[in-house]
Amino acid sequence: MPIRRIPCTLVAAIALGGCTVGPDYKPPRVDMPPGWVSPTATTAASTQPSVAVTQPAVDITRWWSTFSDPALESLIQRALESNLDLQVAASRVREARYARTISASGLYPRVDASASYRHVGAGHASNPKAGDTSRELYQTGLDASWELDVFGGIRRGVEAAEADIRAVVEDRRDVQVTLASEVALSYLDFRSLQRQLAISHDNLITQQKSLDVTRRRLAAGFESGLDVANAEAAVATTESIIPLQEAALRQVAYSLAVLLSAEPGALLQELSTEAPIPPTPPEVPVGLPSDLLRRRPDIRRAEAQFHAATARIGVATADLYPRFSLTGNVGLSGGNYQALTNRNFYTYGIGPSVDWPLFQGGRIRANIAVQNEAAQQALLNYRSTILTALQEVENALTNFVAEQQHRRFLVTSVEAQRRAVDLSQRLYTQGEIEFVTVLVAQRALYNSEDALVQSDRNVAQNLVALYKALGGGWATDQGGDPAAPPTSRPSTAP
Repeated sequence: MPIRRIPCTLVAAIALGGCTVGPDYKPPRVDMPPGWVSPTATTAASTQPSVAVTQPAVDITRWWSTFSDPALESLIQRALESNLDLQVAASRVREARYARTISASGLYPRVDASASYRHVGAGHASNPKAGDTSRELYQTGLDASWELDVFGGIRRGVEAAEADIRAVVEDRRDVQVTLASEVALSYLDFRSLQRQLAISHDNLITQQKSLDVTRRRLAAGFESGLDVANAEAAVATTESIIPLQEAALRQVAYSLAVLLSAEPGALLQELSTEAPIPPTPPEVPVGLPSDLLRRRPDIRRAEAQFHAATARIGVATADLYPRFSLTGNVGLSGGNYQALTNRNFYTYGIGPSVDWPLFQGGRIRANIAVQNEAAQQALLNYRSTILTALQEVENALTNFVAEQQHRRFLVTSVEAQRRAVDLSQRLYTQGEIEFVTVLVAQRALYNSEDALVQSDRNVAQNLVALYKALGGGWATDQGGDPAAPPTSRPSTAP
């Protein structure tokens, strides 16, 4: 073997026998509770229209379809296609992929091309032509360098970059989950406000009829002006509420349009026809607490961030060891441009180099400690995210069951109040009771009907909150993302 090839062979052997410093990532072990503390089907009353059961939540990718409301499904689908926040999240995924390419570029040789022309010379200032030794120099060539990743610092950087990609992909999914729930919550607000507005109009018609009765009785001498004044006050009070409800209705429509990246008034015509609040499905499968680890995007994002932080410990640790590089150049140089095509003016050079920081004032070890603390923080954040997710599901389950019990009693109250209004109006017309009794019954019915509408909305919104807490809104079987197709993972083996 020629002597000049020995350094190259040694460098290659070093590269092949290298290792990857720093800790290898291992998914953190988490002890999840065996079941939910909040009531599900086992403790919910059998008369509930919708109950949560511990069956696997296998169909929450498009949970909004369980409401069987085409308008809601259309709004959410359009929001997922056009929302600007979701587009920003997709852009961050692409940004992370480009950052991974930058990190991976260190694994490959770097080649630079260069060319130059110089006119050099010397002479006497008093007589420039005397002793003139000027000449021309033409140069062109290629310079190459390759840092051999002997201790895996570059590979750890690529590993961290790939974990960053997974983190921003999960962040995009989290935005998608939040967006779908925000559209649903706003839509439910809109439908409930429509219903409340209709109740106000119905109540106003009833009060106006009562006002007409009191005026006729006053004209006939059966009543005093007090009953007319009370009836007029009741009518005016209801009329004062209607403009506020109409304004609130328009504001919710504006919010919905913005979620779809449309102008505020874009949905006013589309949603103008009154529709009921979507009913909840008979059963809501919630699965087990351990399912959250694979379904919640924020938990998956926190784990990816912990992975990235662990890999960066290896990046920092690699600075303790020497860096081996292989450099070389090839080129042509001469006194005229024709030399650039003459092989006799050919030059080259090749050889290894070593760079080993021996004293940095403690900077390297301090940086390793910084990265260790960052990894510890990421681990604690991962565990905290899991606890928050468990709390959100427990809260949603509790609210979902409690609100349905609340609604059941409100239904009974409304039925009783309607009978009371009918009876009081009949007795008042017969002159057996005072008009104030009619006013009290009408006001109680209005309040009960308004409370029932709000409860219908709350039941549906609590179900939306439950689906969101479970991580519904994206497909768990999607291995990639349109904004971030899968990338190859570099080996961390020696």
